[in-house]
Amino acid sequence: MQKKILLFIVATMLTFSVPAIAMNMISEMGIAEQVDDASPTITVQGSTVCVNGGNEQVLEIVSLTGKAIASYKIDNPTQRFELNLPKGCYILKVGKTVRKVTIK
Repeated sequence: MQKKILLFIVATMLTFSVPAIAMNMISEMGIAEQVDDASPTITVQGSTVCVNGGNEQVLEIVSLTGKAIASYKIDNPTQRFELNLPKGCYILKVGKTVRKVTIK
């Protein structure tokens, strides 16, 4: 009889506390935050990179091994950069926008 009561209490606690804990964790992790539609876009054509919507931010270029290659200050809402990099894959970051690109 005591096992049944204990089982009932534990089941009741889990039923009511887990959703509240899960929602608290989700909001703490930032999953519930709104998506910013004004995030910059990064496009690559050959060795030219075009950044739209990244005004007053920095374009960071990193190799796939994690080595910082270059960084450029973005002065205009739409700005192009001619990259003099060897062919290969790189990671480009502007604010929270990150893209893996291939320079051909």
